[in-house]
Amino acid sequence: MTSIGVGLKRRTIEEAWLAHISLPRVRQRRTFEEAWFAHLEIDRSQRIEEKIPSSNSMAWLVSARANPIYSSHNLRRSLLPRPMASRALEIPYKHPAIALRPSKSLSLVAASLQPSKTISAGQFGNTVPTEDVLNIWRSAGAVCFDVDSTVCLDEGIDELADFCGAGKAVAEWTTKAMSGSVPFEEALAARLSLFNPSLSQVQEFLDKRPPRISPGIAGLIKKLMANNIDVYLISGGFRQMINPVALQLGIPLENIFANQLLFGSSGEFIGFDAKEPTSRSGGKATAVQQIRKVHNYKALVMIGDGATDLEARKPGGADLFICYAGVQLREAVALKADWLIFDFEELITSL
Repeated sequence: MTSIGVGLKRRTIEEAWLAHISLPRVRQRRTFEEAWFAHLEIDRSQRIEEKIPSSNSMAWLVSARANPIYSSHNLRRSLLPRPMASRALEIPYKHPAIALRPSKSLSLVAASLQPSKTISAGQFGNTVPTEDVLNIWRSAGAVCFDVDSTVCLDEGIDELADFCGAGKAVAEWTTKAMSGSVPFEEALAARLSLFNPSLSQVQEFLDKRPPRISPGIAGLIKKLMANNIDVYLISGGFRQMINPVALQLGIPLENIFANQLLFGSSGEFIGFDAKEPTSRSGGKATAVQQIRKVHNYKALVMIGDGATDLEARKPGGADLFICYAGVQLREAVALKADWLIFDFEELITSL
């Protein structure tokens, strides 16, 4: 485990975090950054002088040149929060069949500082929106959201695979799919073939590991709906796992475009519905084009983190692609976005 120290008291991240969670309940509401600095006995004046912003934003991690290394198939059970995830469980889960409770199995995940290979927010020229971008955002009749690593903190298929015992192998395929290095349909079939989830496994997974909603997304969706802007969820994930998310956020189930797991009469896995547009490369773009054609929206915006989300920006599809990097920063996608954000609050305040 890498320890941290540049003239500071050297402690591992696990020690600092465990010390944080052992504090009395009334003090546990502090952010991870505050607990970290308090544990290292650094006073607030020094933090202000060094101009280190709140860790509630991924921008802090970028400016601090910190690159956490997470085992994605084990992340849900980690005591160390992801960037932007410290308040992920503040929103009560309302699905009638699933109770929100922490995972029973908990383990620490390593994190390290890698100063030799960093990504600086300054290298992106699209973190401040142009006037044209803001005009489109404010005039949109509909906003389409990716789900995994955008509306939710996790990649759903990776989490399901981990639950079924094939997390690491599936996570590697997910990385390929999100970077656009392999056709999405190939990556989807390959991932599912590694663990063939049964209906009972999916149901048990949803019961034991309900979706974790990204901080700020509920407020953004609420404001969009209050402004009479339609909201859609467009995902390469599965309806069985996305329906509870939509119910929690008040999004109509008919506004979901996602894949469908197929099961036999005994609940055995038999495949996925290849007729769904999101089951193949370019599928999100097709779904967005269908939405726009049916509803004749004047302007439509796509928000996501991956290459398949970027594909939705095309004639007849999305007018604007906003890259959300609050969970995963995929540099190739971020560079091509019309607007790069790390916090949904940026979108709320811009409406």
